[in-house]
Amino acid sequence: MTVEAAAPAGRDRLGPLIITIFGLYARGEHNWLSVASVVQLMADLGVDGQAARSSISRLKRRGVVRAERRDGAGYALAESTLETLAEGDTRIFERRRATTEDGWLVVVFSVPESEREKRHALRTSLTQLGFGTTAPGVWVAPGNLATETRRTLERRGLSEYVDIFTGDHFAFGDLRSKVRAWWDLDELADLYADFLRRHRPVLDAGITSPEQAFQTYVPMLTAWRRLPYSDPGLPLSLLPPGWNGVTAEALFEQLNTTLSAPAREHALAVIHGR
Repeated sequence: MTVEAAAPAGRDRLGPLIITIFGLYARGEHNWLSVASVVQLMADLGVDGQAARSSISRLKRRGVVRAERRDGAGYALAESTLETLAEGDTRIFERRRATTEDGWLVVVFSVPESEREKRHALRTSLTQLGFGTTAPGVWVAPGNLATETRRTLERRGLSEYVDIFTGDHFAFGDLRSKVRAWWDLDELADLYADFLRRHRPVLDAGITSPEQAFQTYVPMLTAWRRLPYSDPGLPLSLLPPGWNGVTAEALFEQLNTTLSAPAREHALAVIHGR
């Protein structure tokens, strides 16, 4: 579940939290949440009601959600957002780390100067899929992302500009060194370290109520969901020893297992007015 393209970090700090709430709970409620329930859930996260309403309005203007009246005023996720969330579910909750036996996926694209916006869209899409850059117009990722990459580029109307190849690294040079050049591993390690620093204390603090679980789970998932896209799950044999991404993945899985059910209990109580 992620819509990083729809909710760029830094442009609206509340938007990603609202998208997390919709992704977790609206889809099981016939793709609709009332304005009142979203505002209340955001209040449980310490967000002022007016700020929450303004952020929802910005998401509406960007086409992430659409206003829809059912049992009162509310919002539904746009069809494109639903598709992106469904793709993100697999990457976030069921990600399989690649091995060297998976080989590599190489994307080569050429976009006419008259369609520069497509070039930007391609670069954005490949970055969000976790590709590294080997040369201008040549991008690489672990081979196990082939199906996801093809589906994403087709859905975004970008396939006509792209050729996709799969294969092995045959020669030359040290592949570990090349991986460090193609991806910013220092930045990734810093992102994982920040996640561990912020969220590891939760295991020791103890969660005593569904509301506390919700208040912890939604920000944690919002922080985590960008990481599986920044890091495409590179083979451990090509990463620095003691790669902290493994520790962070284990922490996320433990927190997700511990917090998701009670957090959902609280959210549904608010949504259904219990």
